[in-house]
Amino acid sequence: MLEELKAVVCQQNLELSKAGLAAGSGGNVSGRDVDSGLVVIKPSGVNYSQLTPGLMSIVDLQGNHVEGDLKPSVDTGIHLYIYQKREDVNGICHTHSPYATSFAARGERIPAVLTPITHILGRDVPCSRYARPGHADTGAAIIEAAEEGLAVLVKAHGVFTMGRSASQATSIAMYLEEAAKTVHLAMQHGAVEELSLEEIARCHKWFGRNYGQIR
Repeated sequence: MLEELKAVVCQQNLELSKAGLAAGSGGNVSGRDVDSGLVVIKPSGVNYSQLTPGLMSIVDLQGNHVEGDLKPSVDTGIHLYIYQKREDVNGICHTHSPYATSFAARGERIPAVLTPITHILGRDVPCSRYARPGHADTGAAIIEAAEEGLAVLVKAHGVFTMGRSASQATSIAMYLEEAAKTVHLAMQHGAVEELSLEEIARCHKWFGRNYGQIR
């Protein structure tokens, strides 16, 4: 089942490791099939060096294991919670990438001081309240903090990004880590100036109209 989606989700998980956003078996990417509603996600505890499309797990939105020999990610319930609440989301990426997670460790948002953040997200990156381990409270904290946005830091945990696809969610996670690193470095020299709400909106609209190959 869903062979194409399994290949995409596997590749996006591998991209996390290549980009240095995940170590060992930490982090995960999932993708939802629009037609069936089924979700493909990385299996639990499997090192990135061992991942293949055939090892991906498939679950339904209620968490029933539909296909795959391996147990799905321990974070599967969080992904499913988000999918249940956000019909616009069909891909989710979770990392503990160092620079972005350093903001989460302090319970701080990443301010919109760089155009890469405003272009892609159209806002800052909020940090949620502390969430108790488990899918229900963590999922609720993400939805509360996101406010229809596509990226959230979970306090004392890590990064969750969302998108129309697994590929978009992973891409946002990569851009976010780069931006978090730059903001962190800038803050070492003093306060940083956040862009105005009007300029953030203008940047986001411009990027959406001009980026990529769609004319």
